[in-house]
Amino acid sequence: MRKIVFALVALLLAVPVMAQKVCAHRGFWLCEEAGYAQNSIASLRLAQEGGFWGSEFDVHLTADSVVVVNHDADFNGIPIHTSTYRELLGTRLPNGETIPTLNEYLHQGAESACMLVLEIKPQDTVEATLALAAQCVRQLKAHGLLDPERVMFISFSYDACKWIAANLPGFQNQYLEGNVEPERIKADGISGIDYNWVVFHKHPDWVARAHAIGLTVNVWTVDDPDEMRCLRDLGVDVITTNRPDLAVELND
Repeated sequence: MRKIVFALVALLLAVPVMAQKVCAHRGFWLCEEAGYAQNSIASLRLAQEGGFWGSEFDVHLTADSVVVVNHDADFNGIPIHTSTYRELLGTRLPNGETIPTLNEYLHQGAESACMLVLEIKPQDTVEATLALAAQCVRQLKAHGLLDPERVMFISFSYDACKWIAANLPGFQNQYLEGNVEPERIKADGISGIDYNWVVFHKHPDWVARAHAIGLTVNVWTVDDPDEMRCLRDLGVDVITTNRPDLAVELND
């Protein structure tokens, strides 16, 4: 299976990149089939080798204030927020990796120009969520990645998005779900909307409304070629997908 994956990566690298920006969801492209595991260092590397615009990943804060990369609030059944980093090391990702720290993830992220789409996960309290955001900013700066051309922020926490807008003006900073109208997002200094395909159907006019006032629009997670073509035709700025290989079909 891995030989097939790398053969497809080689094919992708030989194909002109589509005009639409394509972001690998949780840093993976066919990673589960290939044994890479989402939000892993190996899957980030695979997204980088595929030459895609961006790679999205999720962060949480442990009880001893270590920022780790993981989608859920628990890691293999161990709650992250109330556990120390050492406690999380007792179990592993399906590909054998230990849970990556943000520091480790950024070390790999610095190896290419792939945009790092950092999702700040809501923590138990607003204070903890903002502490997580502040930790992320410090570590990005330490790796030389605190640059609008290298990182963008997304979050389901409106407070986190407002914090980024206040502290990092000029950075791409998008509120997930899109259940807040574009005009309010603009007023709060947030740069865009990032909503899923299902929510998109409820507010198709928001693309034009957002663009009219200078906001960007991303849509996640889109794995169907017809849906991707629809979004391309509507001028959505970034498509986040589990299947970035579908970008090849959009070039035909």
